[in-house]
Amino acid sequence: MARKHSRHGSYESLYPQDEPPAAVVPCWLCGRPTGKSIVWHHPVPKSRGGRDVVPMHPICQQTLVANFTNSELQRHGMDVEGLLAHPGVRKFVDWVANKDPDFTATTAKKQR
Repeated sequence: MARKHSRHGSYESLYPQDEPPAAVVPCWLCGRPTGKSIVWHHPVPKSRGGRDVVPMHPICQQTLVANFTNSELQRHGMDVEGLLAHPGVRKFVDWVANKDPDFTATTAKKQR
Protein backbone atom coordinates (compact mmCIF):
# COMPACT_ATOMS: atom_id res chain seq x y z
CA MET A 1 0.00 0.00 0.00
CA ALA A 2 1.33 3.46 -0.90
CA ARG A 3 2.14 6.03 1.74
CA LYS A 4 0.18 9.25 1.95
CA HIS A 5 3.18 11.35 2.94
CA SER A 6 6.79 10.96 1.97
CA ARG A 7 9.55 11.35 4.53
CA HIS A 8 11.70 13.20 2.00
CA GLY A 9 9.28 15.87 0.84
CA SER A 10 6.82 16.14 -2.00
CA TYR A 11 7.51 15.29 -5.61
CA GLU A 12 6.84 18.90 -6.60
CA SER A 13 10.13 19.92 -5.00
CA LEU A 14 11.99 17.66 -7.45
CA TYR A 15 10.61 19.50 -10.49
CA PRO A 16 10.69 23.26 -9.91
CA GLN A 17 8.10 25.18 -11.89
CA ASP A 18 9.90 28.53 -11.91
CA GLU A 19 12.87 27.56 -14.10
CA PRO A 20 13.64 30.07 -16.85
CA PRO A 21 13.19 28.71 -20.38
CA ALA A 22 16.31 27.66 -22.24
CA ALA A 23 17.82 30.32 -24.47
CA VAL A 24 16.67 30.06 -28.08
CA VAL A 25 19.58 29.60 -30.46
CA PRO A 26 19.29 30.94 -34.02
CA CYS A 27 19.93 28.66 -36.98
CA TRP A 28 23.33 29.25 -38.58
CA LEU A 29 21.99 29.17 -42.16
CA CYS A 30 18.54 30.78 -42.10
CA GLY A 31 18.72 32.80 -38.88
CA ARG A 32 15.33 31.60 -37.61
CA PRO A 33 15.10 30.45 -33.97
CA THR A 34 15.67 26.72 -33.59
CA GLY A 35 12.87 24.50 -32.36
CA LYS A 36 12.78 21.25 -30.45
CA SER A 37 15.24 19.46 -32.72
CA ILE A 38 18.64 20.98 -33.31
CA VAL A 39 21.29 19.50 -35.57
CA TRP A 40 24.89 20.36 -34.69
CA HIS A 41 26.41 20.70 -38.15
CA HIS A 42 30.10 20.84 -39.09
CA PRO A 43 30.41 23.72 -41.63
CA VAL A 44 33.73 22.22 -42.68
CA PRO A 45 33.11 18.45 -42.84
CA LYS A 46 34.92 16.29 -40.30
CA SER A 47 36.45 14.33 -43.16
CA ARG A 48 38.08 17.59 -44.30
CA GLY A 49 39.43 18.53 -40.88
CA GLY A 50 36.47 20.52 -39.55
CA ARG A 51 36.07 20.74 -35.79
CA ASP A 52 33.63 23.62 -35.27
CA VAL A 53 29.91 22.91 -34.99
CA VAL A 54 26.97 25.26 -35.49
CA PRO A 55 23.26 24.86 -34.62
CA MET A 56 20.92 24.28 -37.54
CA HIS A 57 17.42 23.08 -38.34
CA PRO A 58 17.41 19.55 -39.77
CA ILE A 59 15.78 20.83 -42.96
CA CYS A 60 18.49 23.48 -43.39
CA GLN A 61 21.24 20.90 -43.01
CA GLN A 62 19.53 18.61 -45.53
CA THR A 63 19.47 21.50 -48.00
CA LEU A 64 23.19 22.11 -47.59
CA VAL A 65 23.99 18.43 -48.05
CA ALA A 66 21.79 18.29 -51.15
CA ASN A 67 23.42 21.32 -52.79
CA PHE A 68 27.11 21.04 -51.89
CA THR A 69 29.81 18.39 -51.87
CA ASN A 70 32.23 18.07 -48.95
CA SER A 71 35.00 19.80 -50.90
CA GLU A 72 32.68 22.73 -51.72
CA LEU A 73 31.70 23.03 -48.06
CA GLN A 74 35.39 22.99 -47.14
CA ARG A 75 36.05 25.91 -49.51
CA HIS A 76 33.20 27.97 -48.04
CA GLY A 77 34.10 27.14 -44.44
CA MET A 78 32.25 29.34 -41.95
CA ASP A 79 31.18 31.83 -44.65
CA VAL A 80 27.36 31.81 -44.59
CA GLU A 81 27.13 34.56 -47.21
CA GLY A 82 29.07 32.41 -49.67
CA LEU A 83 26.58 29.58 -49.15
CA LEU A 84 23.63 31.93 -49.51
CA ALA A 85 24.99 33.12 -52.86
CA HIS A 86 24.06 29.71 -54.31
CA PRO A 87 20.67 30.14 -56.05
CA GLY A 88 19.19 26.90 -54.68
CA VAL A 89 20.11 27.73 -51.09
CA ARG A 90 18.93 31.35 -51.42
CA LYS A 91 15.59 30.18 -52.82
CA PHE A 92 15.21 27.71 -49.94
CA VAL A 93 16.07 30.28 -47.23
CA ASP A 94 13.60 32.78 -48.70
CA TRP A 95 10.92 30.07 -48.79
CA VAL A 96 11.49 28.79 -45.24
CA ALA A 97 11.79 32.27 -43.67
CA ASN A 98 8.17 32.42 -42.46
CA LYS A 99 7.82 28.77 -41.45
CA ASP A 100 7.52 27.40 -37.91
CA PRO A 101 10.88 26.53 -36.23
CA ASP A 102 9.92 22.83 -36.12
CA PHE A 103 8.76 22.76 -39.76
CA THR A 104 9.90 19.73 -41.73
CA ALA A 105 9.46 18.76 -45.37
CA THR A 106 11.16 16.57 -47.91
CA THR A 107 14.09 18.20 -49.62
CA ALA A 108 15.57 17.68 -53.06
CA LYS A 109 18.12 14.96 -53.55
CA LYS A 110 21.71 15.67 -54.49
CA GLN A 111 22.08 16.94 -58.01
CA ARG A 112 25.23 15.42 -59.45
